[in-house]
Amino acid sequence: MAERGQLPSPSKRLCCRPGYGLGCRLGYRVGGTGLSSGMLCAGSPPAAAAVAAAAAPPPPPLGGLLLGKTQSPESLLDIAARKVAEKWPFQRVEERFERIPEPVQRRIVYWSFPRGEREICMYSSFNPGAEDAAPGGSTVGTAPSGGADTTAENRLPFRRGIALLDGGCVDNVLQVGFHLSGTVTEPAMQSEPETVCNVAISFDRCKITSVTCSCGNKDIFYCAHVVALSLYRIRKPDQVKLHLPISETLFQMNRDQLQKFVQYLITVHHTEVLPTAQKLADEILSQNSEINQVHAVHVPDDFETGDLSNLWGLIFCTEDNSAPDPTAGASTDDENCWHLDEEQVQEQVKLFLSQGGYHGSGKQLNLLFAKVREMLKMRDSNGARMLTLITEQFMADPRLLLWRQQGTAMTDKYRQLWDELGALWMCIVLNPHCKLEQKASWLKQLKKWNSVDVCPWEDGNHGNELPNLTNALPQGANANQDSSNRPHRTVFTRAIEACDLHWQDSHLQHIICSDLYTNYCYHDNTENSVFDSHGWPLWHEHVPTACARVDALRSHGYSREALRLAIAIVNTLRRQQQKQLEMFQAQKKELLHKGVTSITNLEGWVGHPLDPIGTLFISLMEACRVDDESFHGFSDFTENMGQCKSLEYQHLPAHKFLEEGESYLMLAVEVALIGLGQQRIMPDGLYAQEKVCRNEEQLISKLQEIELDDTLVKIFRKQAVFLLEAGPYSGLGELIHRESVPMHTFAKYLFTSLLPHDAELAYKTALRAMRLLVLESTAPSGDMPRPHHIASVVPNRYPRWFTLSHIESQQCELASTMLTAAKGDVRRLETVLESIQKNIHSSSHIFKLAQDAFKIATLMDSLPDITLLKVSLELGLQVMRMTLSTLNWRRREMVRWLVTCATEIGVYALDSIMQNWFTLFTPTEATSIVATTVMSNSTIVRLHLDCHQQEKLASSARTLALQCAMKDPQNCALSALTLCEKDHIAFETAYQIVLDAATTGMNYSQLFTIARYMEHRGYPMRAYKLATLAMTHLNLSYNQDTHPAINDVLWACALSHSLGKNELAAIIPLVVKSVKCATVLSDILRRCTLTTPGIVGLHGKRNSSKLMSLEKAPLRQLLDATIGAYINTTHSRLTHISPRHYSEFIEFLSKARETFLMAHDGHIQFTQFIDNLKQIYKGKKKLMMLVRERFG
Repeated sequence: MAERGQLPSPSKRLCCRPGYGLGCRLGYRVGGTGLSSGMLCAGSPPAAAAVAAAAAPPPPPLGGLLLGKTQSPESLLDIAARKVAEKWPFQRVEERFERIPEPVQRRIVYWSFPRGEREICMYSSFNPGAEDAAPGGSTVGTAPSGGADTTAENRLPFRRGIALLDGGCVDNVLQVGFHLSGTVTEPAMQSEPETVCNVAISFDRCKITSVTCSCGNKDIFYCAHVVALSLYRIRKPDQVKLHLPISETLFQMNRDQLQKFVQYLITVHHTEVLPTAQKLADEILSQNSEINQVHAVHVPDDFETGDLSNLWGLIFCTEDNSAPDPTAGASTDDENCWHLDEEQVQEQVKLFLSQGGYHGSGKQLNLLFAKVREMLKMRDSNGARMLTLITEQFMADPRLLLWRQQGTAMTDKYRQLWDELGALWMCIVLNPHCKLEQKASWLKQLKKWNSVDVCPWEDGNHGNELPNLTNALPQGANANQDSSNRPHRTVFTRAIEACDLHWQDSHLQHIICSDLYTNYCYHDNTENSVFDSHGWPLWHEHVPTACARVDALRSHGYSREALRLAIAIVNTLRRQQQKQLEMFQAQKKELLHKGVTSITNLEGWVGHPLDPIGTLFISLMEACRVDDESFHGFSDFTENMGQCKSLEYQHLPAHKFLEEGESYLMLAVEVALIGLGQQRIMPDGLYAQEKVCRNEEQLISKLQEIELDDTLVKIFRKQAVFLLEAGPYSGLGELIHRESVPMHTFAKYLFTSLLPHDAELAYKTALRAMRLLVLESTAPSGDMPRPHHIASVVPNRYPRWFTLSHIESQQCELASTMLTAAKGDVRRLETVLESIQKNIHSSSHIFKLAQDAFKIATLMDSLPDITLLKVSLELGLQVMRMTLSTLNWRRREMVRWLVTCATEIGVYALDSIMQNWFTLFTPTEATSIVATTVMSNSTIVRLHLDCHQQEKLASSARTLALQCAMKDPQNCALSALTLCEKDHIAFETAYQIVLDAATTGMNYSQLFTIARYMEHRGYPMRAYKLATLAMTHLNLSYNQDTHPAINDVLWACALSHSLGKNELAAIIPLVVKSVKCATVLSDILRRCTLTTPGIVGLHGKRNSSKLMSLEKAPLRQLLDATIGAYINTTHSRLTHISPRHYSEFIEFLSKARETFLMAHDGHIQFTQFIDNLKQIYKGKKKLMMLVRERFG
């Protein structure tokens, strides 16, 4: 007998089959040794039947049964052979029975090839539709998966394989024992010629165990050529020539035939096999060689792996020798699993991780995780193998160490991949049929990963101090303590804890195995009773753990069992809801009186790492959209678990576990509402908090896809009432803990769903959810003594809500939704407004609501809604008050919008905001924006104001302006003067305010601005007075020749000069005192000497006075000050002058000389000045040389 498996692995089984003689008929044996009874297994009866069926009539054609074309009953031979081919390795068949007739061997070999295309598709493509394909032999490749891009889908190996098969590209198909070979022709493309690929496939027990293809495919999945050949064998089995294993053929040959066979084989393939053939021949002829010392053939390491079937003729099968045969089927110790290229899995995952989320790597990794789930659902052992390979690469990611060293968090998408990794391991270790040694191996590996320092933590940022809640079942007495003692819970901690869970609880087995498990005689109404008042089974377990069981059942293809457990869990939750409501109602008065609340769940179900509510929801929704046959999926669960012991209970169908008229859809919606409405504490850490928000929005998004009917509305009403009345058990209870997760997003969904059916309940729910206690200093602490049955512990800590901005935006969205719905309803609008003012603490969000209300109230297709406009104005006024004393970059926009809103309402609104400006605006805003806009022509036209109304608004604006000028004259005086121009008394009052503030509260720039305004308005003397006041505040040093106030000084001097000699004489001393800059003084001096003071009088008449003398006051004083400024500036500049400034300095001296020469003895003064410079700065030789060249 030859070895099973494919060369060159030396570890394969090697054995001899005794009792063969040359005279034996094909397929029969004589004599033989007995086998131990210990080799028997549960599959022996089918095998015995297969032998007994040897004498049966010949079977129908090979393809007859598979294609379903025969009208006759299936033969016993085929029935038995098919069962044996599924369960037994062929070696066991050979060892169990001495004589195996050839027809039996042929049928076993025939049925050993995979019969369905679903697995071929699973192992050849990332195919999202593969999971929904029908099991068994149905074709899964005939319809595209929903939503997939057709072009991209056609490039998938499975699709391409179908195209190659349909195109007649598969040829030379040959099945020798458990080995299938053939050629697949790849048609010529535009840039590539036609290629022929040699494909070889080994299989065992209806699984492909190895594949080779000359195309050189390097990928996780099978190439299109392997797919094409496999589908050819599945779809056209009658066209495949089938032979028994090659060793059976060799047994029929005598020595001469064997020699001729070998020689011809070597001749045909001499370039490929001659070296190996000669080496084997030398070893066989050597008496002392290893090949002759043992009953097995040693396969050299350099063995050629071309056409392996070409080598068997080199080996003679005698009674004393044995040889490997890759076509002979599996050994008893061979693992029965589909071929998976582990090296390629590792390389692909490593590549995707190295891309860091770019190039769609995150999507590819999610597809790999989906492939693992697909394998688990098919109960394929490669699911765990593949996940192990993926996890090893994740743990080897160098970024983990880098992030840990830098103290930075991993990216959100990468973090979600780790979450999925942990959830998948939870499913794997909770496999109800995994062997203990398998679970022990997984536990060892998980602990190894868990102990690595860079292993990511469950909450994404820092450790979670929550107790080990996973082992809450009584069965967890031997709960693993290692993880609970760790300072941090990692992504693997829950899977490690789940290794201690089991499925042997009799109550649990009855729940998942039977639709008829009830007990009407059960009257225990305690909190942990195992049946409810209907006699329906309940399952009390830590809810996330119980739901993890449901997910594990679903993941391993036990959909019906998962549904049964899900129904029991939901019924338990509903019963707990009712009990909680009863307990709270009994203690409500005491609790409300004390103002005590508590968190009843430290772990929220929404946002939980195990996603319990999402699991229940999906399990129940799947039951709504699949038919009974496909939903039952695999039917051997009870078989594998062991039959449940019959109990003396009354039995009801599974659908009786629901209330009359209820459906799985209603149950799914209700459990989602229960989870979303649960009061739970906000978790620590940014990632955990973001996950709460994300999962809540995802669940609501799924709910929104469901069209509400009357039955679902009843569920909404029921849950809304419970949430409002359930106290500390509900996030919408009357008293909640300060750090409870807010209900804004959920309440918005409830509000929109209930509004068309029960508006009162909708508003009550939404208004209750508006609160955000974490921002209120007087919120209940939740740490006061709690009544019996309402036990919880929340450690004192300062809130660190990283998602607070998102939460506030959701609060704002809820309020906006209510405002929109309440349009036209005065009572509702007032209630919503009150809630907004009480609960929203962000000015930007209140401002957004005000804007939203304004837009809704002023829609173009309807008349303005005055009530909603007033709500908008009230919100705007609140924003003004909130931001009055704080910095807000949108403040100016807010003020302008408020004036627009008030204008839309009418005169009384504008008058009101001006009357109360000091509580709403700064003086600057009130004068420059509010009053100015109110007094504008556009406002008058917009409101169609009559003269009386105009005067009333103008009077309020003037009063506002004067008040603002008194409070802030620096910034409001000019605006006040402008606003009061048309009222003499008000204008004079404003001017007097300016004068009073000029000496203390205003700077020169503000005074110069107002002075210029006065001149522009025809008040030159008032302008002159303000200019002189401004000069007293000014101080220009010698080097400030580009100061912005220079123009104001020149303007003031020009104004004084135009008014007359007295005014000029009065301002020049102020200029001399305030200005030390020589160039500015010389400019003023020249301007004063060009024309006669007062040459243009106040009434435009010419003044015939003579020019002022430089030798008399006040110009003499100005000339002396200018010369002195030049002298001082020169010495100051020479102190730190550099050569590159020499030429500039010479030009400065030239200007100074011009000023010196304006005096009658200026020439002498300048000469003395230059001589002094030469003497004092004689060390600056180059500079002094330039001075001599220019000035002598």
